[in-house]
Amino acid sequence: MSKRELSGIYHRADLYDAIYRGRGKDYQADSMAIAKHISERNASAASLLDVACGTGSHLRHFAGLFAHVEGVDLAPDMVRLARENLPGVPVHEGDMSGFSLDGTFDAITCLFSSVGYLGDVARLDATLRCFAEHLNPGGVIVLEPWYFPDNATSGSVVGDLVTVGERTISRVSHAVRREGAHHMEVHYLVADRESGIQHFSDTHILSLFDRRQYESAFEKAGCAVEFLAPGESGSGPGLFVGTKPRSTG
Repeated sequence: MSKRELSGIYHRADLYDAIYRGRGKDYQADSMAIAKHISERNASAASLLDVACGTGSHLRHFAGLFAHVEGVDLAPDMVRLARENLPGVPVHEGDMSGFSLDGTFDAITCLFSSVGYLGDVARLDATLRCFAEHLNPGGVIVLEPWYFPDNATSGSVVGDLVTVGERTISRVSHAVRREGAHHMEVHYLVADRESGIQHFSDTHILSLFDRRQYESAFEKAGCAVEFLAPGESGSGPGLFVGTKPRSTG
């Protein structure tokens, strides 16, 4: 996905933030569970990079769990708000499949199924190579996938109504399987005192990579990988956890 292909919600970071805060997403619990998976595989992990960090809601909690954290996101408005939310935390603008930072990290996370936007296996492979290039020996990658073809439903409808401050937001989505992806249409109604009621919609196309394609991407990047099913990971689609070999020389 290029910046021009970003869905509309990613150009409205404050609205995105409000929706997920209003829905009660527990970023703290997510972050603590992820940190536990990392420490179990690398007890000395002290630095973390959160890729597709959005507005920094996970980064806020990772900052209390690791000595040094940074973030990367493709959407300029998400980066803007993350920097406002987390002064002093470096947040970079970049594509997950080809960013280049000066440093390397003990852990890299990519959550909220952001990899679903990659579009094809070549970009999935490139993404894991990029992660591995920014990972220290013995480092850990925690990646939350989108759904696999064998557990992806079609025709699902999800609706939420939240009030945050003086703004009320309705979000309704409809997702169908087509051409190896979920095509999700989302409609928003946003109401506040000053602007009245506004409506906009956008479309998200999320690739249905299978488990072997994810595992192959880790292996091509030189990392061992294990899959934690939803019950083990505490996360909807599960988690892939990869580790980079330690230096032997």
